[in-house]
Amino acid sequence: MTKEQVARINELARKKKTVGLTEDELKEQAELRAEYLKDFREGFKQQLNNTYIQYEDGHREKLTERLPKQ
Repeated sequence: MTKEQVARINELARKKKTVGLTEDELKEQAELRAEYLKDFREGFKQQLNNTYIQYEDGHREKLTERLPKQ
């Protein structure tokens, strides 16, 4: 996501609080937010994939992905 896209998200958020958004702007805002969240989740997942737990005895263990309980 580019800086311009983040700036546009912020611009739309400010406009929504003051004068409101048109239908097209609401749609644009939803699309930009969805893309932002997708990028955020990918980055966070990558960070967790490179995370290790270090125990008191000094050994390290890679953090593993847990599946949600059903």
